Amino acid sequence: MRYVVTGAAGFIGSQLLRTLLDRGHEATGWDAFTDYYDPALKEENARDLPVERVDIGADGLDLDGVDGVFHLAGQPGVKSFGSVFPVYVRHNVLASQRLFEAAAQARVRTVFASSSSIYGDAASYPTPEDTVSRPLSPYGITKLACEHLAQAYRQEFGLDVVTLRYFTIYGPRQRPDMAFASMVAALAENRPFELFGDGTQSRSFTYVADAVEATIGAMEHGSPGSTFNVGGGSEVSMLQAIEALGSIAGRRLEIVQSPRREGDATRTAADTSRIQREIGWEARTSFVEGLAAQWRWAADRVAAA
Repeated sequence: MRYVVTGAAGFIGSQLLRTLLDRGHEATGWDAFTDYYDPALKEENARDLPVERVDIGADGLDLDGVDGVFHLAGQPGVKSFGSVFPVYVRHNVLASQRLFEAAAQARVRTVFASSSSIYGDAASYPTPEDTVSRPLSPYGITKLACEHLAQAYRQEFGLDVVTLRYFTIYGPRQRPDMAFASMVAALAENRPFELFGDGTQSRSFTYVADAVEATIGAMEHGSPGSTFNVGGGSEVSMLQAIEALGSIAGRRLEIVQSPRREGDATRTAADTSRIQREIGWEARTSFVEGLAAQWRWAADRVAAA
């Protein structure tokens, strides 16, 4: 198959692109290499991968001859209030609208990576896909807007789209602004870790290789118009994660506590029964196994520096 991966220099996109190539597909990556975090890290992710510098919010989008698009590009992070909001509108809403329009015109199947942030503090846990969305952050609001755009293009222009709601993906090469990346880097570099909130906030942490499998499975088997949660098999609090990391590394992490970040949900827990039933996917990497892999990757980078 011939695929395009947007956001292909990012944490998940680069690993998805590499997996597609390893499986014999013809795949190309698009990425704008924005400066939300150090672009050098994105350059490192994209090394030896066929990634083109494309800004889907502004550049021409040629999808002729493409069998499928994995749309992972976007401006991440719940810290999205205030003056940065227009950036989220441009890189999430506008860019996705342009991508959906190009895909609809070219009749190209699309898998869109949304986020568990669209749920906010959900009404029930584990949270099924038909839960009413109440996002707490402008980021979550823009991702929900993208979901509605995808469905509008499906209804009016026949876009073949499957939406995935990722629940806190972690593992080697995780974005440096995410909690686990900060946590393992702090321990590897023997410095304190800034914990936002009291540590009781919990997530359905999902290992990146499992997320990649779900994403490919959605492209190959997801029914048009469907929406799936992609979440880890267990829910873990930040305090439990810190304790687990200490056991893995054999030393304790020093913590500096800070107030909760605005827009950050107290809890996420994914009901994955739909994706298990319709695609046959479930998370296979245990939390401790995945965290150990991320720790080894971070520790090796510090040792090699």
